[in-house]
Amino acid sequence: MSLDPENTLVMETTKGRVVIKLRPDLAPGHVERLKLLAREGFYDGIVFHRVIDGFMAQVGCPHGTGTGGSSYPDLKAEFNAEPHVRGVCSMARAQNPNSANSQFFIVFDDARFLDKQYTVWGEVVEGMDNVDKIKRGEPVRDPDSIVSMKVMADA
Repeated sequence: MSLDPENTLVMETTKGRVVIKLRPDLAPGHVERLKLLAREGFYDGIVFHRVIDGFMAQVGCPHGTGTGGSSYPDLKAEFNAEPHVRGVCSMARAQNPNSANSQFFIVFDDARFLDKQYTVWGEVVEGMDNVDKIKRGEPVRDPDSIVSMKVMADA
């Protein structure tokens, strides 16, 4: 598989490397935000604060609690028909559909009940076995984290 370095994220976690193919065709605004934050080093050191076995691993809160986001305004929803299946990356949000900001989750197993209600923006193409190793919990005790997240073109 040939990856576009400008639309690929390389995430080093405490469990190993995870490569995510970005999908600007599905969610151009969300992809731009993720690349911007990655380039600023926003995700470096941020913990996986909510990890539910058989469901998903959530990350991207600067407080490590699920209560915060970046200093940028929230994003307008870009819901799409891409299914929430193993390896899919999607944006977390509050009740308001237009409240996604910096938090996202990676799906462990089929979660089709989320389809068209959350913005899918990418998919894990390498290292899903490392995502599987992330420590579970709500909240997670002594959580795993993103060591660094970069756009492949910059790595």
